[in-house]
Amino acid sequence: MKYWLMKSEPEAFSIDDLKRKRTEAWDGVRNYQARNFMRDSMRPGDKVFFYHSNCAEPGIVGIAEVASEAYPDPSQFDARSKYFDPGSKREEPRWMLVDVKFVKKLKRTITLDELKGHEALDEMLLLRKGNRLSVMPVAASEWRYILTLE
Repeated sequence: MKYWLMKSEPEAFSIDDLKRKRTEAWDGVRNYQARNFMRDSMRPGDKVFFYHSNCAEPGIVGIAEVASEAYPDPSQFDARSKYFDPGSKREEPRWMLVDVKFVKKLKRTITLDELKGHEALDEMLLLRKGNRLSVMPVAASEWRYILTLE
């Protein structure tokens, strides 16, 4: 099993939205490295920290689970979608996604500032300067440590 962190702006899609829907396609990823993580490394059953970004209090707000193998993101083919990619072809899709399933909402937000204050997390990809990935791996040791912070 692998561990991940997936970012979403709560105004666009929040942990409460995932809780209500139970399972959702994680669409709209338009970064090649994030796409590669979903396409090449994510597997059903992998655990995910759900992270609210670009908000008053960014941080980890819940836990989800990868619920599918990667498959083509249909929004890349929809000219009405903000995620439309005219260069992507159905026979050779450029963008992939996975379905994620709600597991639980944390009792509190574990904020970005709080995460930065723990030496045990110094190597965490999320905390590296300039990192803006929306999908990233989390080391098993980091996963276990963060769970103790709730």
